[in-house]
Amino acid sequence: MNNHKAASDSAIWVDADACPIVIKEILFKAAIRTHISLTLVANHFMRIPKAHNIQLLQVERGFDVADNTILARVNSGDFVVTSDIPLADELVEKGAVVITPRGELLTTENIKPKLNIRDFMETLRASGQNTSGPPPLSNSDKQSFANALDKWLAKNV
Repeated sequence: MNNHKAASDSAIWVDADACPIVIKEILFKAAIRTHISLTLVANHFMRIPKAHNIQLLQVERGFDVADNTILARVNSGDFVVTSDIPLADELVEKGAVVITPRGELLTTENIKPKLNIRDFMETLRASGQNTSGPPPLSNSDKQSFANALDKWLAKNV
């Protein structure tokens, strides 16, 4: 008897507009290897591998259209890749496993402080302060992401 969940029981969702290409490539390889459903949600066209379990859901341009689409379709336990902290907050509340492209797991314990920092930084930018963006994705970030993905896949596929 097989004790593993069927791949169709869980899904991977990607807030794809801002997701680095190298992270998408890691996800493509994992989806092809495990046959898990992988959906990239974006407001512009992007190339994806031809595989029955990988799809691009292209949505209209507009404020939070992609975020709202992800939020409406994600189920508790699904794996979601996003660096959008307000979206992550809502997804964590819904029971999704949320990870940033840098491999950081966002949880009920750490999401509210991150949301506060994000709001503070947005206030600074709105007042004219020059704040730097995030540093480039490092090899360590890529490895952290791949490790977190593999850990989730081992439990869910």
